[in-house]
Formats: sequence, C-alpha cells, structure tokens
Amino acid sequence: MIVTIDGLKINYLDEGEGTPVLLLHGWGSSNEVYRGFINTLKARCRLVAPDFPGCGGSETMGSPWTLQDYCDFVLKFMVAVGLENPIMMGHSHGGRVTMYMAATGMVTPPKIVLLDAAGLIPKKSFKQKFRAKSFKVIKAVLTLPVIKKFSGSLLDKARRHYGSADYNAAPEVLRKTLVSLVNTDIREVLPNINCPTLLIWGENDTATPLSDAKIIESLVKDAGLCVIKGTGHFSFVERPFEANAIINSFI
Repeated sequence: MIVTIDGLKINYLDEGEGTPVLLLHGWGSSNEVYRGFINTLKARCRLVAPDFPGCGGSETMGSPWTLQDYCDFVLKFMVAVGLENPIMMGHSHGGRVTMYMAATGMVTPPKIVLLDAAGLIPKKSFKQKFRAKSFKVIKAVLTLPVIKKFSGSLLDKARRHYGSADYNAAPEVLRKTLVSLVNTDIREVLPNINCPTLLIWGENDTATPLSDAKIIESLVKDAGLCVIKGTGHFSFVERPFEANAIINSFI
C-alpha cells in the first residue's frame, strides 16, 4: 500500500484487525522484516508497518533528517492511515524512534516492544577514536579549495575505508542522516517512559550490544528483558519461533 507524507510516497503494510500495533523497522531494513510477527498476530491485531523514507519501497527524503524528523514523520503517518494509540514495536533505529516518542510525550502507547534497539552512544575504543580522527583529518585536507576539484575519488576511497557498512551503502542524504542519528543519545529521557516495555535482544548483538539493553531496562520504570541465546542484531529473525512466542504472550 502507498500513502503520501509531505510529498513522499511511503510504502506500508496494513494487515489484520483488532488491537492496533505500529511496527517500525531498523536502519536500511524494511517492513518485511516483521513478516513473522505479522503472521503471528494478524488474527487479533491490526498491524501497520511503514517503510521509512529511503528504505524498502518508500521514496528518499530530499535533505538529511534528524531524530525529530523521524518522529514527526511517524505522527503524520499515523494520522494518514487512521492509527490511534497503537502498541509500538521498533527494531534498531525503529526502537530509537519509539523510545524517544514515548519518552517525550509525542505518543502514549499502551505497551512498547524494543528489538535490539538503538539510541545509546557507545563508548568508543581507542582504535575507533583513532579511525574517526583519521578520517576527519583526511576529509579536511581533501576538501580544501585548492585540491577539492581533484580529490573526489580519493575522498570516496577514504569514506569506504573508514566508514561502516551502513554508511558506505547509503546515498549522501542518508549518510548525513545516519551521522546525525548515531550522535544522538536518548538515555536521559528514558526514565519518562511509563508504559510496560518489553526488550527482546540478541545475546551476541554487536551493533547494539546487550549492555545497551541492560542500561535501557534499568532506566525505564516498567521494563523487562528477554535475551535470545546465540543470536545477533536481528535476534527475532534468527529465532522466529522463540521471538513470536514472547511477542504473542506480551501482546
């Protein structure tokens, strides 16, 4: 299905009837990541899952977005599709958006599900700090006016060498968006979340490590953590039967 939000054509899934549930996917992913949950719950829930701009079947925004822009988008999307007071579920970046919206009072969901959620800035190792500093120095040199017109390919090579896989795979507008997002830490507002909150996490997640889950659990008043053994950042996809059983019970 397609809906237009601020001039962007947004692809979304809308299946089932009953308790409304909004599912927000992670960075570079799409709503299809939730197929297992949708099939599990659609007999008793209305499940609505948009593709964020620049992901899946949705058009890409024209300028970089901040976390607030994503939140505004979700609010407009909910109005456009007639979704009122849904349970909110978010994986990775979708979890970041979910937590921030609930913590700042933009929404008051009856329940929240966080799946390997992003939103905390991790402490960087010496190696990570060195790589980041090195790229900044190289970028500063290669963008000097006297050599900028000759350095395009060199700058691209530097980005590929020093950037993450997500960063390198994205077009420029999404690269700048990603930089903004990963430098936004939302832990200070998390104690404002008042609804029951379920965290499902991969034991071996390296993108948003299990230590993040434990911090979030400690900050949110009514939170519980379920760890899925032997899984990574897409824990609910790697062990769908286990994840579906947990979700089915919570919702």
